[in-house]
Amino acid sequence: MATGLVALLDDISVIARAAAASVDDVGVAASRAGAKAAGVVIDDAAVTPSYVTGLTPDRELPIIARITRGSLINKLLILLPAALLLSEFFPWAITPVLMLGGCYLSYEGAEKVLEKLSGVQHGETLSGPIEDVAAFEEQRTKSAIRTDLILSAEIMAITLNTVAAETLFARAAVLAIVGVGITVLVYGVVAIIVKMDDIGLYLARKSSAAAQRVGRFLLSAMPRLLVALSVIGTIAMLWVGGGIILHGLEDLGLTAIPDVVHNVQHHVQMTTGSLSGVLGWVTFAVISGLVGLLLGTVIFVILHKVLRIGAH
Repeated sequence: MATGLVALLDDISVIARAAAASVDDVGVAASRAGAKAAGVVIDDAAVTPSYVTGLTPDRELPIIARITRGSLINKLLILLPAALLLSEFFPWAITPVLMLGGCYLSYEGAEKVLEKLSGVQHGETLSGPIEDVAAFEEQRTKSAIRTDLILSAEIMAITLNTVAAETLFARAAVLAIVGVGITVLVYGVVAIIVKMDDIGLYLARKSSAAAQRVGRFLLSAMPRLLVALSVIGTIAMLWVGGGIILHGLEDLGLTAIPDVVHNVQHHVQMTTGSLSGVLGWVTFAVISGLVGLLLGTVIFVILHKVLRIGAH
């Protein structure tokens, strides 16, 4: 039974092919496809608030606006034309491109886990002194846009993988609508998250007792939410990265490892009765995360211990 990323691809395939049948259906189908891609875009919503944490409140929304603009440029001016060219002339390269992105997500997730365990950070962070605030803000904005480029490439490639055989117009329309819709949704949510403390402070100063309670709740919840988002973002990177690798190996005919994973998943489904669907999905997601963690750790060791890139 296809679950996890495989199910995501299957769902997008049905939606995208329906979209190609009629121009009127493109908008609805593409928006549904974007919603189905939550397993990938959760990284953006979970990780992006960390790029503005600790900076002055007046700079939060301008930074998010810059990241949003960079994300739209990534999707519409860089990735959409590249995806159309790829599907037109090199359709065989879609799976390897997806897998490269999976490796990157696995590395990013594993790096966060290893840094947390070791206490060693690679690069300047908010936990250390910031000598040049403007330069640090610029660095974090560029870092967010760079990470968005990888995540956006995954979203576009996942969608493209299912509409490569359709007309050029249908491919372009679905990719554009999914790209814009996901960008607006994700960074709208991010803007609300990073301003939640300001909203809480505003409500806490109101005369209404109910408003004050809500305001105090938002203020107290904000630090916990940021920690939770950091954890969720790391888990999502590992889960999605590992899932992409497993699915890519299947597409390339290298089925030994994916077969073991699916056998374990099938065994769980056969022994859990009415919960088989949920626990089967959880099993695939957990194993995908472990695969992502293992692969990301190997890449981390090669980059930081063997090649000494970013080593202290």
